[in-house]
Amino acid sequence: MKRIQQFFEDRAFGVCTHMGHKLGIPTASIRIFFIYSSFLAFGSPIILYLGLAFIMNFRRHLRRRHSPIFYF
Repeated sequence: MKRIQQFFEDRAFGVCTHMGHKLGIPTASIRIFFIYSSFLAFGSPIILYLGLAFIMNFRRHLRRRHSPIFYF
């Protein structure tokens, strides 16, 4: 079971982990919330999750860039 959990944590976007660190809530609780709410709301929280993943990825790329945009 630990290998499966590690596989998904390595390849996931890290949205639940990031939210857990920011809010001080256990990551497992946030994951369970997304799973249960996806069943109750017919998958609409998945759109929220992917949107948050896109924003986090975009912000990570902005932080990495140390040079101007048009610098060759």
